[in-house]
Amino acid sequence: MVKKTSAGELILSILVALSFVINSFNYTDFTFEGEFALPRLLFYLVMIVSVFNAGLIVQKYIHSKNEKSNEE
Repeated sequence: MVKKTSAGELILSILVALSFVINSFNYTDFTFEGEFALPRLLFYLVMIVSVFNAGLIVQKYIHSKNEKSNEE
């Protein structure tokens, strides 16, 4: 079983979040031109959740680093 490190999880989540942001702003048309575009809306919502998740992981990573420095 492979144990995930918090640094690896942090880097991966930031890369995924950045990919969603770049893809959303480059390829998503937000005007919708009078039509309901569920896939575009869902992709945008997934981007928001991904960025939120990356923020939580950054907070967890900083907290774990502070705990390690306090133990020493």
